[in-house]
Amino acid sequence: MPTDTDATDEALMLGYRDGDAAAFDLLYGRHKGGVYRYLLRQCRNAALADELFQDVWMNLIRARASYTVQAKFSTYLYRIAHNRLMDHFRRDDSGVSLDDESAPMDEPVAPRSTEPEPGTVAREQAAQLLALLDALPDEQRAAFVLQQEGGLSIEEIAVATGVTRETAKSR
Repeated sequence: MPTDTDATDEALMLGYRDGDAAAFDLLYGRHKGGVYRYLLRQCRNAALADELFQDVWMNLIRARASYTVQAKFSTYLYRIAHNRLMDHFRRDDSGVSLDDESAPMDEPVAPRSTEPEPGTVAREQAAQLLALLDALPDEQRAAFVLQQEGGLSIEEIAVATGVTRETAKSR
C-alpha cells in the first residue's frame, strides 16, 4: 500500500514505526535539508555536519520502535539533532568550539567591482547574513536556525533545546 504523501509528519513516523519504510523516505525527503543546514550552521564544518547528519538519522531509525506522538515530529527530530550536536562538542577534545572562527566556512566573498556582475549583490548579501549569523552567541544562533530552517515555534525550540519557553523566546 503506497504511503500518503499528504500525511502529517507524525502520521508518517507512526507508519514508519509500524513498518512502513516508504513513510521514512517521505520524512527524510521533507526534513533532510533543514536538519543538515542546522547542523552545518552550528558546527561550521561540512565534514562534521555530514557525520552528525548521518548519526541523527541513525538515531531516529533506532528510536522508531519507541516513538509516540508527544509533540510535532519536527520538534522531536530537531531535539535529536541538537542533542547529537551537544554530545559531539562535549566529547570533542580537539579544542574546537562552536565559537571557533577558524573553522571552515563557505566561500570567501569576492571584492566589489565598480559594476557588479548579476548575482554578485545577492551573494554578498548572503555572505553578510552568514557573517552576522556567525556573530550571534551559540544559543541565539541555534534558536534562529531552528526557527528559520526547521520552522519551529518558540515552544518547539524550547523543547528541542531543553530550555523554558521564556528562555527560548529571549533567544
